[in-house]
Amino acid sequence: MGKTSDLTAVQKTIIDTLHKEGKTQKVIAKEAGCSQSSVSKHINRQAKGRKKCGRKKCTSSRDNRTLQRIVTTNPFKNVGEIHKEWTAAGVSASRTTTRRLMKDMGFRCRIPCVKPLLNMKQRKKRLAWAKDKKDWTDAEWSKVMFSDESKFCISFGNQGPRVWRKSGEAQNPRCMRSSVNFPPSVMVWGAMSSAGVGPLCFLRSRVNAAVYQEVLEHFMLPAADQLYGDADFTFQQDLAPAHSAKTTSTWFKDHGIPVLDWPANSPDLNPIENLWGIVKRRMQYARPNNAEELKTTIRATWALITPEQCHRLIESMPRRITAVIEAKGAPTKY
Repeated sequence: MGKTSDLTAVQKTIIDTLHKEGKTQKVIAKEAGCSQSSVSKHINRQAKGRKKCGRKKCTSSRDNRTLQRIVTTNPFKNVGEIHKEWTAAGVSASRTTTRRLMKDMGFRCRIPCVKPLLNMKQRKKRLAWAKDKKDWTDAEWSKVMFSDESKFCISFGNQGPRVWRKSGEAQNPRCMRSSVNFPPSVMVWGAMSSAGVGPLCFLRSRVNAAVYQEVLEHFMLPAADQLYGDADFTFQQDLAPAHSAKTTSTWFKDHGIPVLDWPANSPDLNPIENLWGIVKRRMQYARPNNAEELKTTIRATWALITPEQCHRLIESMPRRITAVIEAKGAPTKY
């Protein structure tokens, strides 16, 4: 072994330590398990303060700060666009250098989180709702039947533009995009409680108050019998127009079913949203050829949801509420 580059970090530490103690190079070489010439070269390099060889950097610290500012200002640009803007500022660097420096700065190209946009009025209502429910126990939440509609697409590949962000910036508002509708396919209504899931309803038309009340009559009531039997429960729904219509409110009163008050634009508070996510992740490798095959795949995947999974999601409600309070009503990671 005659090259200092062949020395391990442990050997270098041994050489430095013994050299400071005044040991001879012969003794040091024996203790470190390397040749005497390697010891000599390492000691001489340390004494001269010799720096590592390599090509001189083509960008200055100022250039690097310019690049970081470009990425931070518009993180949804791709590498080509960022490189073009950077070189337009007078920097001479290749596209590969641009990508490498972005990586060295801690930026990674990721799929952006999708969160609903909330105005200040909605945030205040979410915060007030969370404070009102912060003392609810798991037993109280287990009496709530959560419901929601979700769209399923034949193709799950279109996830939109990616975003450049650093570790820990997933929930940073500038690195997130607003919710958009999925391409038309199959709309599904479902319900869940801590006891499990209810039957699915595939919606064939636009959901107005009349259609929604049919769903409640033929799917929600059977789900309640299945999940609660004769026990009392509270129904949860979002503030979609069909849900908040006067005729729908009358339907609930006529059937004696209490409805949980719910803040607007708050999918992060609804555990069934996570359940839809589980179903869609399990279906990501499925390749249905038409709507009927898609429905069959959804039914089969929904049937695999266990009561234990539902119970864990319901148990997360106190944590969701705490997160909303800490965020002062802003969207949370859930």
